[in-house]
Amino acid sequence: MPSKLNWLLQNTESGSLVLQSWLTKNGISPSLANKYMHSHWLQKLRAGVYARSGRDPQWRDAVLCLQNQLGISVHLAGLTSLTYQGRSHYLHLTHQSICLCVEDKVSLPKWFKEFPNVEWFLISNQKLNMNNPKYLTEIEIKGERLKASVPELAAYEIVNAVPSSLSFEHAAELFQGLVNLSPRKVEGLLQSSRAVKTNRLYLFLGDHYAHPWAKRIDKSSIDLGTGKRQIVSGGTLDQTYQITVPEHLVNKGSLHG
Repeated sequence: MPSKLNWLLQNTESGSLVLQSWLTKNGISPSLANKYMHSHWLQKLRAGVYARSGRDPQWRDAVLCLQNQLGISVHLAGLTSLTYQGRSHYLHLTHQSICLCVEDKVSLPKWFKEFPNVEWFLISNQKLNMNNPKYLTEIEIKGERLKASVPELAAYEIVNAVPSSLSFEHAAELFQGLVNLSPRKVEGLLQSSRAVKTNRLYLFLGDHYAHPWAKRIDKSSIDLGTGKRQIVSGGTLDQTYQITVPEHLVNKGSLHG
C-alpha cells in the first residue's frame, strides 16, 4: 500500500472528519485526496472537508477535528459533560444539543457550525482566571476520547448559564444530584471566578441541598460582590446570598431566607 494512503488509514478512523488543510500539511495534495475519494477511501462533504469512509460522521468527530486538526482548545461543558459522565438523566437521543467550551470564543469554521443534526451551545468561561488541567478530564464516547469539564467545573458552567439559556429550576434539579463534589476544587474554582452572580448561585444551591462539600468551603476569598442581584425576575430574595430565587426554593427546605 502506498505510504501516504497508509499514513491516512493509520491516523484516521472510519467516520473521522478530515480537512484538506491538514492533509496538505501531511503531504496529501488536493489532487491526491480527490483520487482517494474516487477510490472510496474518503467521502467529500463540502469544499475542503472529507470523511473517512465506513460510517457517517457524528458530532464527536467534528469536535475531535477542531481539537486535533485545527488546534482549537475545546471541551465538553456543562450539561453535556455531566450527561456523558453519568451525572444527568437529560440525554437528547434524537436532535443533539451539545454544550462546548471554546477558548475565548474563537472563530469556528462554517462546516462545524452547520454540522447536521446537532445544535451547538457555545460558552467561553471568560470570567474564570484559570487554566488548570485538574478541572478537565477525558471521557470515552463510543471508542473516542474527548476532553470534558470535571463535575465541579460543569456545575459552574451550568449555573453560569442561568437564566440566559438554562432555567433556574433545571439547574437546581441538576445540582440536587451533585452530592460528591470536591470542596477543594469548588473552592479553587470560585476563588478564580469574577462572575459574582454565578458564585452566589453555586453556593446557594450547594447550601440549599445541604451537600457535605458546601459546608467545607471557605467563602472569605470568593468574590461575592455587594448589593442585591436579580437572577429570577419576580423571585424571592435569599437573605444570605442576596439573590432572587424561585419562592418554592426559599420556602421548602432551604437553609436560608
